[in-house]
Amino acid sequence: MPVVEHNVWTVFETIAARVPDRVALVVKGERTTYAGLAERARRFANVLAAHGLGHHVPRSELEPWETGQDFAGLYLLNGPEYLEATLGAYAARVAPANVNYRYVAEELAYLLEDAGAGAVVYHARFAPTLASVLPRLSRPPLLLQVADDSGEALLPGALDYETALRDASAGPVEPVGGPQDPDDLYVLYTGGTTGMPKGTLWRQADIYLAALGGDAHPDDFDASAIAEFAAGRDANPLLPIAPFMHGAAHWLSLRALLVGDTVVINDVVDRLDPVDVWTLVERERVVAMLMVGEAFARPLLDELERGSYDVSTVNVVIVGGAVTSPETKARMMKVLPNAIIADAAGASETGGALSAVAAAGNAGEAGVFIPQPSVAVLDADKQRVLEPGHDGIGWFAKSGRIPLGYLGDKDKTAATFPVVDGTRWSVPGDRARWRADGMVELLGRDSVTINSAGEKIFAEEVEAAVLLHPDVTDAVVVGRPSERWGQEVVVVLSVRPSTAPTDDSIIAVAAERIARYKLPKAIVRVPTVVRSPAGKADYGWARRIAVGDG
Repeated sequence: MPVVEHNVWTVFETIAARVPDRVALVVKGERTTYAGLAERARRFANVLAAHGLGHHVPRSELEPWETGQDFAGLYLLNGPEYLEATLGAYAARVAPANVNYRYVAEELAYLLEDAGAGAVVYHARFAPTLASVLPRLSRPPLLLQVADDSGEALLPGALDYETALRDASAGPVEPVGGPQDPDDLYVLYTGGTTGMPKGTLWRQADIYLAALGGDAHPDDFDASAIAEFAAGRDANPLLPIAPFMHGAAHWLSLRALLVGDTVVINDVVDRLDPVDVWTLVERERVVAMLMVGEAFARPLLDELERGSYDVSTVNVVIVGGAVTSPETKARMMKVLPNAIIADAAGASETGGALSAVAAAGNAGEAGVFIPQPSVAVLDADKQRVLEPGHDGIGWFAKSGRIPLGYLGDKDKTAATFPVVDGTRWSVPGDRARWRADGMVELLGRDSVTINSAGEKIFAEEVEAAVLLHPDVTDAVVVGRPSERWGQEVVVVLSVRPSTAPTDDSIIAVAAERIARYKLPKAIVRVPTVVRSPAGKADYGWARRIAVGDG
């Protein structure tokens, strides 16, 4: 059976032609059809092509860490423009790149220079920060400014996004470099919470199968067959909640648009607003939604438990991206009785890889997943594949449909994507144990592992234990220098208003879950734990707080 490889734009455009009147996006009650979204994406693509942006060097002539395409930075809050620009860039054979809108100037300058961005699409509120870094870029990018309520004027030389699309052709796109190809890039910059972000380069054919739903179709399905599949099913409203610049939310949104579903976008997009979320769930009859770890789940559940919302349509809640405890999943099942809780784990470098489903009152074990067939655990030296039940800790790894490498970085590409026994693996940096029952237990990122008195302590395991205390609302665990231990475990946490749990009570609760040597040596309280907009821990900030430099 011949395997058909796909380009994201081609699949989307074919679906849009097959179900033109189906609703693709819902934003503040306004509905955009598939035909309307495709038209705006084509207009955006034609803007890029008119400025000479596109594909310039064939993939076959490049090293895995190199690119022959121009990049477009998406410096945006969630909104229709994010998805229009994503799809339009693919149509123009330009690689859209996610930009964390919380970046300070130094981080923004690094990412745009690293990508060699040929264009930047940005909300007006970010214009001052962008303006401060433009003189530092070696390549002046095309600027497309999306109006918002900030009142910021257009930057010099910038195009107003709506005006540019209005004036552009809505006709077929003729990309620089020829027709769209399965080798065209999907780019995802890592979060940068433990260092500067890295641009992960995927072939679109590979990410489509690894994270965007392509694995649901037979290998011989062409774009027309996929469109017929989409036409033959009802559209499900999906609510990603998290920022699109985070991989999980971007993947869920594209996955929805590549099967004919409807993406619902929050009314409030600059912060998590639980009232807004549940109001949308009720109003739009949302079927599936995404939560990222305890930082999202706890405030959402608090509101749902004290409010009155019709959430009966929700049948899937996807959780991932950060630790979510069995206790929190049990709360979800109680207030969302019709939903299964699908715990998903993966990375920018793997796509979807591990899963666990909680339902019928069974919340499962924390950090324990069913692996995909392409998942394994490598030994500590990354020299061999371990067998299930091996008594030791290794590295979570995935083979098959994985990225090409990291943009511009030969050494990191070689280190993260080693060849073991003739198979190329992606090893994103998570420590893992392959249990005898075939389940994979994720222990945490090696970059935030604490070495105390010769013992390796995984920050996420300690965080999960501390969060069992009913008065702790959020926690991040880091190591700080210690004359006695080398490093000592410190937890930076926040507590519920009007509560004052003692350190001893917090440690006592954690001691029910983890060994004594893993318990925090110190607790630092803060009003709010700082996380990324996607809910991921900011370990750099936590370390500064732990050592008193915050």
